Amino acid sequence: MNNQSLPTLSTDSLVELLRKVLVVRRFEETLIKLASKHDVGHFHVYIGQEITGIAALGLLEAGDLCFTTHRNHGHLLARGAEPARMLAEILGKATGYCGGRGGTLHLASARLGFPTTSSAVGGCTPLATGAAFGLSRLGSDRVSVCLFGDGALEEGSYHESINIAALERLPIIFLCVNNSLEALGQKAGEYPSSTLAAVRLTDLVDPFGVPAVTIDGSDAKAVTDSMRDAVDRAREGGGPTFIEACTVRWPGNRPLWPALLTGETDLSMAWEERAIPQEFRNWHAVQDGVLRFVREMIAAGHVTPQIVGEIDEVVRHQMEAATRFALESPYPEPE
Repeated sequence: MNNQSLPTLSTDSLVELLRKVLVVRRFEETLIKLASKHDVGHFHVYIGQEITGIAALGLLEAGDLCFTTHRNHGHLLARGAEPARMLAEILGKATGYCGGRGGTLHLASARLGFPTTSSAVGGCTPLATGAAFGLSRLGSDRVSVCLFGDGALEEGSYHESINIAALERLPIIFLCVNNSLEALGQKAGEYPSSTLAAVRLTDLVDPFGVPAVTIDGSDAKAVTDSMRDAVDRAREGGGPTFIEACTVRWPGNRPLWPALLTGETDLSMAWEERAIPQEFRNWHAVQDGVLRFVREMIAAGHVTPQIVGEIDEVVRHQMEAATRFALESPYPEPE
């Protein structure tokens, strides 16, 4: 193993990237357990896509805007959201980011660069495009990032949005996570994967003349490099970019409700092959971007297993405190 899949960043920056990745993973695992005892409504988790969101959004600056979808937890955490206030919001508590009114599907924080969140498939595309139009007309060098899944490409709003973005050379990055890889579909009782006639997702980009790139969404270097190019292009007035980040759908995201089918992530599987169980072995050994990133960090000498364990312990304590905060927080007043 070499460090070819690691971004060109300092050790401190890479360690911070690792910390954020673990925050997202432990947050989602915590939420799944919490949802088994408390009614949070339907929810979606970002497990299996952490490397894409953390690496990409870590390149943004204050004033940049993000418009996300129903699978939004990892995006907000990537930009510094507090797990405690997020869990409180998901539980409908007054201390949440939206005062308990947004819940999991509409988590938003204007201060963190998320003016609003749409849970409608494809709903974020016109919002992000409109924001980019406004930034352009204001003469700002800020960018708008549209975060969505492959299913959004089935909606007419996507085609209208990217057409306007191309015509006006808007400062927007369309970051599409294709998480349909190895999805079994409706016959297996899962949510369906994409139902597109296009052979490649980028076939739906090419007619608009927008630069498009397909990358491995679990490859931190590929995500960082492609996103940096797209952000620089947008800031310099070069117009939109489309990034397709391919990820394998986490087994626990396959049922209609998220379930910890693979158990809480045992990070020792990143450096101890004997720790990898036979069940879901391919996921742990090859497909899980978090374990891949840990392996690459250790191989490159940026961390040791002990350091990884220490970071994870701090993150786990953070999730325990966040859970207590959310459960002890009051509900909004009835009026």
